[in-house]
Amino acid sequence: MKKIYIGLLTCLFLAGCTKFDEDININPNVPSQASGTQLIANAELSLPGLSSSPQGEFLAQFLSETQYPTASLYPEGGTSFYGLYQGPLMNLQAVLDAPNLSTLDGPINNQLAVAKILKAYYMWHITDRWGDVPYTEALKGADDFTPAYDTQESIYNNLFLLLEEADNMMVAGNITNDIIYSGDINKWKRLGNTIRLLMALRISNVNPEKGKTEFNKALTAGIMTANTDNLVFKHLLDANNQGYWFGEVSRGREWWALSETLVNYLKPIGDPRLPVYGNPTKTSSEFIGLKYGTTTGLPNVTNYSLLGTAITKQDAPVYLVTYAQALFAKAEAAKLGWIAGGDTEAEANYNAAITASVQQWTGSTTAVAALLQKPEVKYNPAKAIEQIATQRWIHLFMNGYEAWAEWRRTGYPTNLVSPGGVAVPTRQSYIAAESFNNTENYNTAVQRQFNGKEDIYGKVWWDKN
Repeated sequence: MKKIYIGLLTCLFLAGCTKFDEDININPNVPSQASGTQLIANAELSLPGLSSSPQGEFLAQFLSETQYPTASLYPEGGTSFYGLYQGPLMNLQAVLDAPNLSTLDGPINNQLAVAKILKAYYMWHITDRWGDVPYTEALKGADDFTPAYDTQESIYNNLFLLLEEADNMMVAGNITNDIIYSGDINKWKRLGNTIRLLMALRISNVNPEKGKTEFNKALTAGIMTANTDNLVFKHLLDANNQGYWFGEVSRGREWWALSETLVNYLKPIGDPRLPVYGNPTKTSSEFIGLKYGTTTGLPNVTNYSLLGTAITKQDAPVYLVTYAQALFAKAEAAKLGWIAGGDTEAEANYNAAITASVQQWTGSTTAVAALLQKPEVKYNPAKAIEQIATQRWIHLFMNGYEAWAEWRRTGYPTNLVSPGGVAVPTRQSYIAAESFNNTENYNTAVQRQFNGKEDIYGKVWWDKN
């Protein structure tokens, strides 16, 4: 015993005790390195943050502030993308760079394919919010603390290739530890191609020929076919994995009401999604929206429709990429002539998209037939693009950043308000820390995109509306 004690003291102060360290300091029951699918699962845990954000809901004007309206008046301050790089993207890059993934977690090709799909999805989200961002030189850790900013166009081109690679490399066999699709590689395949499809439509105003090509490649490869294919994060009845909005409301924060704009679209036509999106006011059985950016008569949580209980329950799902979105995209593509069928095909997909949306949100389609016959909703070839875009916006409720991106691309709905004369931003500005942490590359990106003026009204590459 005395000899062991002396040996331990010796190893604490002297080098050369590698074998002793291995014997004593490593717990054989605790893995020293995460597996590929564990890293993927950890990256998946960040998915709700792409949607569950008051800031995103304000940009899309889904919600209005009941108590602190200055939070929704589009401050000029920068926002940070650091957490997305340092969290999920680093995990995914570790999978892609791993020298030895284990086949015990499923086919290695499929682990890599899923990592590529998620990396593409996160990067698409980032570049659509900020514009040019670090990409090819990013995620290198200590090897490069000051990565260059890639142009958004080059990022899009690379992500199209990344998603195509993911699709082509998939083989039979599911993966482990997957908290989204329980490892079902066929659903991952359809998700990756649906993301490609939506990205292709996003560039419709800046490069329609490439958009059309990429759209049809994704369609041919196979996109979502039902709501069961949706990318949805399912929270749990557990404090460690509960929904963001539950956490806020359960603390007594009734800070958000449905916007007047949203309610005015849904209420007159008896849209069945309205009772899911919000609750009647506390003083009546009516749904009443609060004008976005209102600063007078507040706080007021009794006279307006607050967030619906389906949205604020502890295990509320977060919808990110959905079958309805794919159908709206096909409807628009048919109207644009990207796919065959003209208005006949556009109308069929438009109706199917609304049906899928109502089913997703309400669990039923019994009210859809009547909804589709409402004059405001019934397909009209002369107003098709506006109808498709507006219904897409309604469907994307609580996925604010995505709805805001589609609003920037299409301009619909046209009646978003400018509170206090402040217009809806067209991008988010970079966090101020980048101007001194990564000065040269930051300045180059700002000059290239916005002639040196960094604010929330510069336009990203694809925004030609």
